[in-house]
Formats: sequence, C-alpha cells, structure tokens
Amino acid sequence: MSTSNEVTSDTTKVWDNHVSIPDMPEGFTVRTTYPTNTNGAEVMLERWEAGSEEPPHSHPGDDMTVVVEGKMSIQFYTKSDDGLVADGNEIVLNKGDVGYVKAGRIHDAKYIEDCKLVYVHDKAFGFTAEA
Repeated sequence: MSTSNEVTSDTTKVWDNHVSIPDMPEGFTVRTTYPTNTNGAEVMLERWEAGSEEPPHSHPGDDMTVVVEGKMSIQFYTKSDDGLVADGNEIVLNKGDVGYVKAGRIHDAKYIEDCKLVYVHDKAFGFTAEA
C-alpha cells in the first residue's frame, strides 16, 4: 500500500552525506556510525557503483551485509603455496539478500549493479588486503 508519507530508498535521507575514503576502490562511498564501547558494532551505509570491486581481503570481526538495492557477488578464498585459491562457487546476493562472513575469512566483492548496502561489523571495522 502506498501513501503520500511513504519513504523509499530513493527519498530517505539515510543515503545522503556519504563520503569517499582514501585508498578504497573507485566507486565506493560510505556513511558510518562508531562503536561506543568494546562490545559495540560498527554500521556502515555503503554505496557501490556497478563495475566496482574489492580485491581479496579479510576483516578482524564477523560481518553481515544486507543488500538494500542492486546485485553483487562474493568469492571466498583459501591460501596455498601458490597463492590464493577460490574456495567454493561465487555467491550472488540480490536485493533483499543477507550475506555473512566470519572473521578472518578471505573474500572479494564485485558489484554487478549499483548497490546500496547495510554493512554491520562486529566491533570496530578493519580491512586487511590478502595476496
């Protein structure tokens, strides 16, 4: 049911005031909150342009991604003597899907369509590039 007071992802101010972060992939902007204690979680509202991608990396805490709009893919990896090796099939997340990644799990991310994401990270966010 639609009303004149309906808020959509195109009209809400939640997606305003995003900023670029130095040394992050092209096409990425973010709006964040910060944990107030050591048991907190960091929440980011992320926007990614279609064609953007993150190289293989890991995070120090568990994370959850909710796809508000768009389509993305995630590939997990393991380390071998020859470098990184794909671990399983690529996972595609569409609008409305939720993805979870355990702390330390190596993965990449590719943004197939323009994406709006709610990203929740256990404790303070961290990013470690993996090769």
